[in-house]
Amino acid sequence: MRPFDVETGIAAPYGAANVDTDVIMPKQFLKGIDRSGLDKGVFFDQRFLHDQPNPGFILNQAAWQQAAFLVVGPNFGCGSSREHAVWGLMQLGIRAIIGSSFAGIFFDNCQRNGLLLIELPEPETAALLARVSHPQHNRLTINLGAQRISADGMADIAFEIDGLRKAAILAGQDAIGVTLQRAADIAAFEQRYLGERPWL
Repeated sequence: MRPFDVETGIAAPYGAANVDTDVIMPKQFLKGIDRSGLDKGVFFDQRFLHDQPNPGFILNQAAWQQAAFLVVGPNFGCGSSREHAVWGLMQLGIRAIIGSSFAGIFFDNCQRNGLLLIELPEPETAALLARVSHPQHNRLTINLGAQRISADGMADIAFEIDGLRKAAILAGQDAIGVTLQRAADIAAFEQRYLGERPWL
C-alpha cells in the first residue's frame, strides 16, 4: 500500500447522511473475483446517467473531479460489509474521508486497507463541508504524523486517531503487513508449541 504521511489535494463535499455501501458500490460490481475496475462502480447510480457522466454529481464537476479527499455526512458507509466499497474509493483516488461518524464495519475495512478516516465533531465537519463546497477553498492538507488538517486562511484542525491505525497507514501496511511484522515471533511460537506437542 502507498504510505500516507502528508497529503495535499482537493476535497469534495458529499454531505448526505446515512450513505450506505450499496450507494458507494452497487451490487452489480461485486461479481469479480479480483479488485480491478472498481473505480467505475463508485457512486455509479449517481455519477452516471445512461452510462454517461452525470454533470450534476459533485465528482463530475471540474472543481472536484480530481478529489483526493471526501468530506461526508454522518454515518457514512452504513449497510452491508462489502469491502469493495473501500477498494473502489481507493482506486478512484480517494486517500482520506473526513466525517462526524462512520459505520463500524466500513471503518474497520478502511483501516485494514489503508484508507484514512478522520472523525471530527459535527460542528467542525459542517464547517469543513461548507468550506470545500466553494471551488476556491477546496484544497486541504492532511498531515497524519502531526494529526492536523490545514488550508490557506483556515485555522488548523486537530484530529485524533488510534496509534496502531496511524502507524499502519503511515507505513503503508494493511492488516497482513502488520501481522507479518511479527513473523519471527509467530515462527518461534509455532516451533515451541509444536515441540511441546509432537503429536500434532
